[in-house]
Amino acid sequence: MAVRTWAPCGQTPLLHVPLTRDHLAAISGITLDGRLFLQVRPNSYNAAAVVGFLRVLLRKLAGKLVVIWDGSPIHRGQEVKDFLKRGAAKRLHLEQFPGYAPDINPDEGIWNYLKRVELGNVCCRDLEHLHQELIRATAVFTKIELAFSSRGSRVFKLTGREGLLSEP
Repeated sequence: MAVRTWAPCGQTPLLHVPLTRDHLAAISGITLDGRLFLQVRPNSYNAAAVVGFLRVLLRKLAGKLVVIWDGSPIHRGQEVKDFLKRGAAKRLHLEQFPGYAPDINPDEGIWNYLKRVELGNVCCRDLEHLHQELIRATAVFTKIELAFSSRGSRVFKLTGREGLLSEP
């Protein structure tokens, strides 16, 4: 995504790149104490891959977990239901955000920040380079502080090694 260019006024710059259907897929979550969990893969996510991400969360985080996510069909797939029936429901409770509510989903704010600030104007050679840039971009913050305004919209601060990255 181009955020700002240095072309002469009125002359849109053109980037000549090969068009492919190659992509990276990512899934992420934020804990209440501000840790970001991110998983990136070359294939699209499906319900089985979501179960894999939930397994990672259960392995890395102690105690009971409440996962609040959007209404994507991959979050409601049969593999997720089977995973819960096989015992994951003892530690894992899944809740869904209201329909189309990106303003209250803190993860959406993080992705917006990554796309517009950390990865804005980054032009990658290939998917491996994009993967490296994504990891570099997420390594910038050490803590994500979440809060909600009186109107219920999300407010977040990203704290990095250099101090405050984004003010609420």
